[in-house]
Amino acid sequence: MTTLDPAARAQVHLIDHPLVQHKLTLMRKKDASTSSFRRLLNELASLMIYEVCRDMPLQDVQIETPLETMTGRVIDGKKLVFASILRAGNGILDGVLSVVPGARVGHIGLYRDPQTLQAVEYYFKMPKAMNERDVIVVDPMLATGNSAAAAIARLKQCQPRSIKFLCLLTCPEGIHTLHREHPDVPIYTAAIDRELNDHGYILPGLGDAGDRIFGTQ
Repeated sequence: MTTLDPAARAQVHLIDHPLVQHKLTLMRKKDASTSSFRRLLNELASLMIYEVCRDMPLQDVQIETPLETMTGRVIDGKKLVFASILRAGNGILDGVLSVVPGARVGHIGLYRDPQTLQAVEYYFKMPKAMNERDVIVVDPMLATGNSAAAAIARLKQCQPRSIKFLCLLTCPEGIHTLHREHPDVPIYTAAIDRELNDHGYILPGLGDAGDRIFGTQ
């Protein structure tokens, strides 16, 4: 079992709200159907994005209520990008977009080489003017950390204003890898599980998130 470095742990924001933990437990069950897994993932993503966006900047706007003029505060959703690591990251998009519908969406296609467990890129598409945008990378699992580290390295070439990483589950090995490669990127997760097995799966975990989302297991 890998020991979690205190400096790396300091970059992890554990979202332990009771509703988040309840829904995550239901998702973990091996007999959860594909439809229930998708629904729970959508609900979890909607809940977790609140915490990820807690420190988003606001701007003042003048509005008219039914009674008078006032100054309100809004976020600029068009400055936010959800970057999905394909394919499992797409399972999170509906949930986060239901909360921040004005956000742009980018996609990063990576697959894990079964022999080396290293990430291999096959697709990359982001919105324009990334230097003006804040990016939240989404992927249900931060396991070995290799795909996440490769995706963030590629994103940094676009020079966004900031990058955060959102996942359902992670483990000490994944946190260590991502922190070693990108110590400036905070991780938001609902659980830090025990360890990886020899095939790079999180234990106790919830299996292969992509297979369970799309019913391909």
